[in-house]
Amino acid sequence: MTDTTTYVSTARVNHRGIVDCDIHPVPASPKEMAEFLPARWAKHVATFGARVPQPFIGMVPYPRMTAGNGSRLDAFPPGGVPPGSDLGFMRQQLLDPLGIEYGVLQPLSIGSHTFDQGLGTALCSASNDWQLAKWTEPEPRLRASLCVTQEDPEAAVAEIERRAVNPAFVQISIPPRANEPLGRRRYWPIYRAAAAHNLPISLHSPAYGPGANSGSGWMSYYIEEHYAFAHGLQSVITSMVMEGVFEEIPKLRVICVEGGFAWVPALGWRLDKVWARMREELPHVKRPPSEYMREHFWYTTQPMEEPEHPKHLLDTIRWIGADRLMFSTDYPHWDFDDPRQAFKVRLDDALDQAIFHDNAKSVYGLD
Repeated sequence: MTDTTTYVSTARVNHRGIVDCDIHPVPASPKEMAEFLPARWAKHVATFGARVPQPFIGMVPYPRMTAGNGSRLDAFPPGGVPPGSDLGFMRQQLLDPLGIEYGVLQPLSIGSHTFDQGLGTALCSASNDWQLAKWTEPEPRLRASLCVTQEDPEAAVAEIERRAVNPAFVQISIPPRANEPLGRRRYWPIYRAAAAHNLPISLHSPAYGPGANSGSGWMSYYIEEHYAFAHGLQSVITSMVMEGVFEEIPKLRVICVEGGFAWVPALGWRLDKVWARMREELPHVKRPPSEYMREHFWYTTQPMEEPEHPKHLLDTIRWIGADRLMFSTDYPHWDFDDPRQAFKVRLDDALDQAIFHDNAKSVYGLD
């Protein structure tokens, strides 16, 4: 018999506080972001646009995203601007009623994907300025993600060096679907800069990238793409571990955002098995892969897996490590997780406190 009981975490909301690790801010209009671009690039975007890897012209890749950027139906602010673009409405709908102590912004910056790397660098810098001016300066509960162009590591490092001193930035955001597997050495300067400034790398599962989200090409349906977010993150973890990133950069921390987490133990078990049998190929990987995963990776909870027997989720959390999970809502998107109903199994007080609050405060340094 399936246990379908829902446990509402009323003690958490409005009392102990929550750290939400995945809030998506959106510009109210294209002109809003253009205000933060240098004149040359603002004119370029107005004249030529920004070429990014997506199959449709004038829209994001999947139909569910075309109206309101895939948002909840109740997330449209009364002023007619897009969901996620009105700070006052975000306070009213998310921050205040759910007792959010800190919210980490995850802007889906097209600058990270833009083919023109000069424009991409400008768009990332504009996104960083925009986060400060519109969000973190007027709202002290919000923190920013430092957006960089991973395909131009030199420019990315320069942006990190310029911004990392600002405590509003609590992580460095790059998309997991890059031009090459993210363990490759071309990306290591970004990781070194991140570790030097004690900033984690955030890998937010995107809806598009320069390659398909599966190993066999583009898929037919959105549900396949959404499920494959987990596949993309598994590929990134495997690449970074097997390429020896963490032996060379032992202080690097990585956060996997919006890819679920129930797959993590099985990935570690499988990698340990193949590493034990073929480790001569990888002398630079000195320990079982699961140990690197256990020390260097964190995971946000949304979208939450829901096993037939909810109590099995507790076994999964124990295998991953209770200190590795951080709560996220994915506001204002359609698959938003309400903290009062996200877990379909009762969490003891210590686990509740760790997932909803303490782990993120530690990783992000939110003191």
